[in-house]
Amino acid sequence: MQQRPVVGVLLAAGRGSRFDAAGVANKLLAPLPDGTPVAVQAARHLKQALGDVVAVVPAAATHGAQVDQLAALLGEAGCEVLRCADAARGMGASLAGGVAARPQAGGWIIALADMPWIAPETITQVANALDSHSCVAPFHAGQRGHPIGFGADFFAGLTSLDGDEGARRLIDPAKLVRIDSDDAGILRDVDTPADLAP
Repeated sequence: MQQRPVVGVLLAAGRGSRFDAAGVANKLLAPLPDGTPVAVQAARHLKQALGDVVAVVPAAATHGAQVDQLAALLGEAGCEVLRCADAARGMGASLAGGVAARPQAGGWIIALADMPWIAPETITQVANALDSHSCVAPFHAGQRGHPIGFGADFFAGLTSLDGDEGARRLIDPAKLVRIDSDDAGILRDVDTPADLAP
């Protein structure tokens, strides 16, 4: 039986106020040591693992030029860029929009654009586990990391999310399938400029 493909949803609509309290610099455009913008590396890893990726960015923002630049870069990285009109309401609204863009998917891998160090192989492991499980997450050193995988039966729950609430309330710890990983990148994000160091 042909399995419906698992789709990546890259959440790239956050404001990142801890990175720059003045709101001038967009952390997702900040360069990593090799010059690659944070969100672009996250997108490339997701695209390499899954093929089909929807990247969710704000529809409009105070710094419209930066959002346009981010959208263009994510498009060049091979993502379908979704401008989310409700992004200002929070991560839940962005996540719901990204999942709704692929209603026929066999599942969704929800990834954060400020986590560029997750290995493509880790993402593939999570996606493969969705063949036989409906909620999957990688763990490193006993801590749950990202990305989280959801099966097709989570469509209604994921698309009903809103506000700042992510998908946490949908996850039943008793049913969550755990993948133990030696990939420390699943726990590492960019919150401040210091986090960009190698």
